[in-house]
Amino acid sequence: MSVLEKRLADRSGNKCELCGYEHDLQIYQVPPTSKGTLDDSIYACKNCVAQIEDPEKVDPNHWRCLNESMWSEHLPVQIVAWRMLNRLRSEGWPQDLLDMMYLDEEALTWAKSTEETEDEAEKIIHKDSNGNILADGDSVVLIKDLDVKGANFTAKRGTAVHRISLVWDNAEQIEGRVEGQHIVILTQYVKKTK
Repeated sequence: MSVLEKRLADRSGNKCELCGYEHDLQIYQVPPTSKGTLDDSIYACKNCVAQIEDPEKVDPNHWRCLNESMWSEHLPVQIVAWRMLNRLRSEGWPQDLLDMMYLDEEALTWAKSTEETEDEAEKIIHKDSNGNILADGDSVVLIKDLDVKGANFTAKRGTAVHRISLVWDNAEQIEGRVEGQHIVILTQYVKKTK
């Protein structure tokens, strides 16, 4: 165990400083300018580190632990907590925590300094009922009968909708043609087809 790891283990009580897990712990140097010191590193479990480093692996419910760790007295823990809450803020509850969090100007600059800019974090991601990411031009199938307001017909379950377009400002809506009508469909009622 390196001197840094020993100091981090002592600081954290041999627990992940983010979620409190006690196994598979490792040093995570907080980018972008970490020098591998106590002031720019955290002690974290492999699960947390994997999710920090790969946005595709993020399980929003895992990060409810930030409700406690965001109040850490150690700045690198606060920075990582802020970044993860920022990444997840479209979930709703992380935005509430972000609103409570305070970082001084220097810390906020550090928190925002990774390649994951706010634009990236704000990017709206459309997902179908199974959690598959949808893109413009995809084909989907309706998974329940939908009454189409204003058009006086019901879009039947199993109806294929080809070449959908995403509603750019709402992750829960897509647009497509059903029975010749251009309609808005909620993503929770569709399943992506290959």
